[in-house]
Amino acid sequence: MSLALLNAGLGVHASIPSPSISSFQVGPFTIHFYALCIIAGIIVATFMTNHRLTKRGAESWVVVDICIIAVPLAIIAARIFHVLTHPGFYFGPGANTWNPFQPGSVWAIWEGGIAIFGALIGGGIGAWLGCKWTGVRFSTFADALAPGLILAQAFGRFGNWFNHELFGLPTDLPWGLEIESTNPAFPAGLAPGTLFHPTFLYEVIWNTLGCLVLLWLGHKLRLQWGKLFAVYLIWYGAGRAVWESIRIDPSEIYFGLRTNVWAALAAVVLGIVILFVQTRRHPGFEPSAYQPGRQPKKAVVESQDDQSEYVDLSAPEADHADSEAATSTAAAG
Repeated sequence: MSLALLNAGLGVHASIPSPSISSFQVGPFTIHFYALCIIAGIIVATFMTNHRLTKRGAESWVVVDICIIAVPLAIIAARIFHVLTHPGFYFGPGANTWNPFQPGSVWAIWEGGIAIFGALIGGGIGAWLGCKWTGVRFSTFADALAPGLILAQAFGRFGNWFNHELFGLPTDLPWGLEIESTNPAFPAGLAPGTLFHPTFLYEVIWNTLGCLVLLWLGHKLRLQWGKLFAVYLIWYGAGRAVWESIRIDPSEIYFGLRTNVWAALAAVVLGIVILFVQTRRHPGFEPSAYQPGRQPKKAVVESQDDQSEYVDLSAPEADHADSEAATSTAAAG
């Protein structure tokens, strides 16, 4: 007897229901749970990154200065990536491409449709600019961000659950996701009541586990120079390639694989390359959380007596320019 029949016989309703609402009104404003999930993830990631950066020796809340640039660019790039990889949704006969006051426009981010790979590109550019502005070492920021980033992605996936979107193949497993047959994404020809793989939940679990793995690796191995962020790329990319493969929402297909599967595999390859290159180039620890010559004179940081993985208590490495100058002086003397 299958588990589904057993549950039916026992009267056990073990499937996962989809939320009955996806938004609520506050006066004239519509508040979407999708947006709240994303905002909650950004807040959690910001607090976690600030904690890790200050333990590493950076000023408290310098992360906010970086996020001012990185977060808007991440959201914009995430939307652009989604639109470009799902052109059938937004372009062509009958599509509402540009009118923001009608459903389905390229501007309607509140309806869902942002791509984490676009967010990584836009956010990465923004973070690099923010680090140039604040003087924080980019690799230090990336490593401090990694655990909070993947946890923020777990928060964001709940937004897909509220929007009844991005579910997987049909299943008779007891944790199947209920999707109403009137949903435009409900596959034609399937009986009402068909359950689907809750890919949002799979990613929530995978990303939350990834956060714990990254925190453990950071503590155990003291990965710096962007190596912990490289592990994030490998972990997230590997999981996303699997979950993306069982999703049934429309996607562009190239050489037999969905666009985001290719993007996930690219993230894995990039992570491996970063890990290999940075391990060869930087076998030691970072001398500071700041770029050479950018350490604030009156930085408010947490105690440098903390023996955690974030603080390097060894003598700072001399800059190449200083080393060459010292060598030239010694030779002249």
